[in-house]
Amino acid sequence: MGNSLACFSKKNQTTKIRKKINKNNIPRTRRSSSNGRHIPPPPCISRSTSRKSDRIIYPSSTRIIDHDSDHDYIREQARVATALLLQHHHQNGTFSQFERSVSLRDPLNCSSRKQKRYYNNNNIMPRSSSSRRARSMSDSLLHQGTTNVEDLNHKHFVLVHGGGFGAWCWYKTTTLLKESGYHVDAIDLTGSGAHFFDSNNISTLSQYVKPLTDFLEKFDDDKKVILVGHDIGGACISYVMELYPSKVSAAIFVAAAMLKSGQSTLDMFSVQLGLNNLCQRAQIFRYANGKDQPPTSIDYDKSLIKEVLFNQTPTKDVELASVSMRQVPFGPLTEKLSLSSTNYGSIPRFYIKTQDDFAIPASLQEVMIDSNQPEQVFQIKGSDHSPFLSKPQALHKILVEISNIPPKTNLKTI
Repeated sequence: MGNSLACFSKKNQTTKIRKKINKNNIPRTRRSSSNGRHIPPPPCISRSTSRKSDRIIYPSSTRIIDHDSDHDYIREQARVATALLLQHHHQNGTFSQFERSVSLRDPLNCSSRKQKRYYNNNNIMPRSSSSRRARSMSDSLLHQGTTNVEDLNHKHFVLVHGGGFGAWCWYKTTTLLKESGYHVDAIDLTGSGAHFFDSNNISTLSQYVKPLTDFLEKFDDDKKVILVGHDIGGACISYVMELYPSKVSAAIFVAAAMLKSGQSTLDMFSVQLGLNNLCQRAQIFRYANGKDQPPTSIDYDKSLIKEVLFNQTPTKDVELASVSMRQVPFGPLTEKLSLSSTNYGSIPRFYIKTQDDFAIPASLQEVMIDSNQPEQVFQIKGSDHSPFLSKPQALHKILVEISNIPPKTNLKTI
């Protein structure tokens, strides 16, 4: 993690500590205050060094997430678990069923003699240290940060995969978000994942995103979703943002095509022609209508997908991808988007950069960010093109953070 740990204690404290050796030659340390209470030895204090990676500068800032820094993630999970537990017992009226600790029920076993006399003389039932610890822990977990059970119940993520992928690729992200209390749906676009359709017969973007538009069409009018798009899924969520602006609270582009009005995915990705020979070598064009017609789909050379898409991904997930990926329909890539400031432009956008991406290099991602500036930019350190597989916890942390950003009333127009 790049952090150095050190233990500190004052010299005048260590000189006052008298070590007692028992029969087994085990050192014991004991210190007492003037009132006879036991005082524990000074704690070991851990100190971390640089925290520059956590700095955010608005607007259009970049936050680098170190995937090894899991402390905040674990605290967030504990916070959510505590909140859900308390809500459950509030709803079921089962708080009284919690059995108090032995030290609370029997004060004679937990207090010093002076404390016992004080409690007996004043008819006071002492509070056990365990109950104090439990209350302080629950209070800190609930009040640190912005986690709120009621808010979680109204936050709904819709995950949209990239070209060749399917809903299956989000399995880690889906699990983490659901464990944190969010509603989550991962969509299989037409001809992708488990959706049964020939990719060579998909000619338009509307045809390709139909499962997503069908989902939002049936979604309650009084609720909103957070759209997350990966790769060409960025163009897909842009398309539905224009159609259903009242049903989208935010849009998150993960190493994705974030286009301006009048651009196509092919227009944007053609910028990297000649710059990324590895990606081009991994792509195989299919011509279902004959070689004298435009391509109908793009396939990936399975021997090169690890280098291009999964260079930081665990081997088992690379194997999953190699048997699950399908052809990418070519027609939707050529379709230019028509986006307005009143619809698409009214929804806050966030971009997550993938630093070690060989499919959509960081330089190309920066071109899209500069030409169509989002509200805020995040960056996952050491991530390949598929952070949902290679850096799932870092991605999860960013998604949760974005979900807690309060909406702005005045957004930039496109």
